[in-house]
Amino acid sequence: MVWYYDLLQTLSNGVFGTFVKEDRFILLLKGLGVSLELTFFAAIIGLGIGLLVAISRINRIPVVSSIADLYVTIIRGTPVIVQLIIIYFIIIKAIFPAIVTAMIAFGINSGAYVSEIIRAGILAVDRGQMEAARSLGLSYRQAMIKVIVPQAIKNILPALGNEFIVLLKETSVAGYIAIDDLTRAAMKIRNITYDPTTPLFFIAYLYLMMTICLSKMLTSYERRLREGD
Repeated sequence: MVWYYDLLQTLSNGVFGTFVKEDRFILLLKGLGVSLELTFFAAIIGLGIGLLVAISRINRIPVVSSIADLYVTIIRGTPVIVQLIIIYFIIIKAIFPAIVTAMIAFGINSGAYVSEIIRAGILAVDRGQMEAARSLGLSYRQAMIKVIVPQAIKNILPALGNEFIVLLKETSVAGYIAIDDLTRAAMKIRNITYDPTTPLFFIAYLYLMMTICLSKMLTSYERRLREGD
């Protein structure tokens, strides 16, 4: 067991020298806050875009549906980092601060995947639900908002939660447009301390813990929904 204690001692010394010394952990805390902020607002943007695109594709209005199909094809067929760079350096180009641009870019990317999830959920709702809602005097829009979409969201919650977890991990490329997220903060500490491993393993651990916590929260919420049935 001596080797075990030696390993723990080495790790603790590495963590102390890398993060605690000279208060470098503050960089990580700030980066963590930026990553969570990016994920939160990008998820809201993605959910809004995804809902609109899903409904547009279901309605099959020729022009609107074609645009929605093209959007989903392009976004799903290109890497998120390429989209981020194009949106930041070419499309928006310093109109907004970098972090706002990143929120928009990640939201646009997430919206394509969310739209497919929502579309599948809406199509899974029994057609009789729409007919019943319309027979009660609701318009198509009211029926979708009050009857169909709530049932679809309930059905697709696990897939939607997984998409938001993926989104959290995707924000790790935000450093490509000079945003001090968690990953870029770790790289800064790595360059300062010349420690090639500890910062990277530590942020990998942080991302793992965040995804585990989000997964458990999602599972707990799903259980409560099932109990409500």
